[in-house]
Amino acid sequence: MPDDKPTRRLLPPGDASRAIIPIPDSFPPYLTSQYAEPEPEETTFPLSHYLWVLKRHRWKILAFVLTCTVAVLIISSRLTPIYESTATVDIDRQTPMGVIGQEATRPALGDAEQFLATQVNLIQSDSVLRPVVQKYNLIDYEKEARDSEITNPANVEDAPVLLRNLKVTRPPNTYLLQISYRSPDPHLAAEVANGIADSYILHTYNIRFRATAGLSAFMEKQMEDLRAKMERSGAALAQFERELNVINPEQKTSILSAQLLQLNTEYTNSQADRVKKEAAFNSVKSGTLEAAQVSSQGESLRNLTGRLGEAQEKFAQVKEQYGTNHPEYKKALTQLNEIQRLIENTKQNTVQQVAVVYREALNRELMLQKAVAETKAEFDRLNARSFEYQQVKREAEADKNLYEELVRKIKEAGINASFQNSSIRMADAARPAVKPVYPNIPQNVALAFVFSILLAVGTALISESLDRTIRDPEQVSRMLKTEVVGTLPLVKPWVGKLAHVAAGGNGNGNWSGSLSLVRTRRDSGDKTLGFDDAIRTLRTSILLSASGDRVKSLLVSSATPGEGKTLTSVHLAVAHASQRHKTLLIDGDLRRPGVHPHFRLPNDKGLANILNGGGWKDAVFQLKEFPHLDVLPAGPPSRRAADFLGAILQPILEEASSQYDLIIVDSPPLLGFAEPLQIAALVDGVVIVALAGQTDFKAVGSVINALNRLRANIVGVVLNEVHEGLSDQYSYYGYYGKNYSKYYNQDGRSVPGD
Repeated sequence: MPDDKPTRRLLPPGDASRAIIPIPDSFPPYLTSQYAEPEPEETTFPLSHYLWVLKRHRWKILAFVLTCTVAVLIISSRLTPIYESTATVDIDRQTPMGVIGQEATRPALGDAEQFLATQVNLIQSDSVLRPVVQKYNLIDYEKEARDSEITNPANVEDAPVLLRNLKVTRPPNTYLLQISYRSPDPHLAAEVANGIADSYILHTYNIRFRATAGLSAFMEKQMEDLRAKMERSGAALAQFERELNVINPEQKTSILSAQLLQLNTEYTNSQADRVKKEAAFNSVKSGTLEAAQVSSQGESLRNLTGRLGEAQEKFAQVKEQYGTNHPEYKKALTQLNEIQRLIENTKQNTVQQVAVVYREALNRELMLQKAVAETKAEFDRLNARSFEYQQVKREAEADKNLYEELVRKIKEAGINASFQNSSIRMADAARPAVKPVYPNIPQNVALAFVFSILLAVGTALISESLDRTIRDPEQVSRMLKTEVVGTLPLVKPWVGKLAHVAAGGNGNGNWSGSLSLVRTRRDSGDKTLGFDDAIRTLRTSILLSASGDRVKSLLVSSATPGEGKTLTSVHLAVAHASQRHKTLLIDGDLRRPGVHPHFRLPNDKGLANILNGGGWKDAVFQLKEFPHLDVLPAGPPSRRAADFLGAILQPILEEASSQYDLIIVDSPPLLGFAEPLQIAALVDGVVIVALAGQTDFKAVGSVINALNRLRANIVGVVLNEVHEGLSDQYSYYGYYGKNYSKYYNQDGRSVPGD
């Protein structure tokens, strides 16, 4: 032990003359400190870990799966079989709703979903289901009245009918509706499905018939008013025609329009002709021969002018040849005068003819102008009344057409109402089912098997993830930042408790140097061989973990009671002594001493007696079975001695460290007691024993934090009662259990060759 620790001396009560016992100058704040819990780190596990979890819980999973599967099988077998029959209805939307007066047209595809959804709801309506329910007595109204606590059963009978066993579906991308009904009786299921389909078809016909009949009755009531209105509009049209004095004003207006167009054309032509003839008249009225010749009447005048030229030429020849007194001269002169007279007369006649033609053209123009004015006035008069006439005529024709159309519709409705609607028809009638649809035993068993496996596996994985106990060294290293120096395998209760320790021998009284139990290996079936070697491995690991500083004193404790710290201390001390090393085992648990029963020693004296003035060597037991092992029991339980355990133990450790190779101190649990913290401040190392699979890592973490605040040397953690079911890291214990005994014979000796 280091000698530079500050100490102070306390006088043991009852004897002031005895030597002063040194104790630490100050105690750490273990009584008031709050132990901080370690922060767990997030980690991921390999697939092999989850497979190991499933292997660990395989029997529980198998039992749960078998129980669920068998239970579902039994329950499904005891259920009443339910049969389902399906009737298929075809809806042809291209067929017209009527038969007379309508053409087959395909409606828009956009409303197909809405239309079929309407038909599905119509099939499930009370009007369709009630006749079928009443026919097959599908609902017991009196029973429902009792179940519903209704005093008047008639109220239940009048309530809408709902069939829970009815299902109406539509196959995708079709105009088919499948009407399915379930019942314990397969024949009843088929009959009900067909009955609902027939009721649906009949109901659609009744709806159309009632609608047509109602429409016909309404239209017949409107016919009298419409007939009177048609007669009034016809009389108004006839009166209007009489006022206009025409039968068809529209035709008359068309005639006047053509006549006016013709008169306008003639009037325009007459104006042009009159201007032409007026110009000719003004030209000939001047009296010149040339004007008369160019007129339309100057043809004869032009001929006479030619004759006049010839006569004048002949007269000039005769005069020059015969002279003035010659008869030929007189004859030529007479002919010339005659021609001149004819020209003058013809000129006068031409002027008169041009004047007559001009006056005729002027009169014709005036007459056409008057006719155009009269015709235009008549056209304007008829055209002004034609709009009113058209309105009266359209009203009369509309009333007539509406009346005739209404009469036709009423006749068609009467005919169509007597026809069945062929747009909805039975496509496939329902037939009795051979196999029930419920319960589906193979499906139920398969689902129960699958879901029970999923539930069991999920529960196993979740429970494993929620397990906060210490199970394996890797978990201790990850969560507590410390190492596991050893693991002690579980010895099953039927093998024998590790209660009493005795020396093993060879029959000649010589020390064999091995660890043994009171029960022999023959009795235990070699189940403790692994525990013996685990203790030896723990001893070696502790001694080698000092990193050059030899551990002379060692505290073995645990976080909570019942974790095997005393048993570990005892077997660790025996294992160290079996190597011929002087070992001192001190029972530091003054509240519940537990070392002496393992060696069958009395507990009337021990560590507690030192406080009353006794020497510690007087309380030490030297065992004959273990020559190198001395035991210092706790003595009678004493609360007062426990309070001064640190003061009692320090001089013992200082003195014994020079006499023993190793001092092992067993103490109370570290949580809730002050003594183990006092001891931890005095020893060279502390070993924490934890019960694998039961000790919460938070408790061990709190202990480690407290020891770290004391700056105690934590050698490591010992996991007790480990077995291959705790972690996949303990699979080698199965190897120990099956094959480890091959290395030893029944007397515990090594087999030659190993």
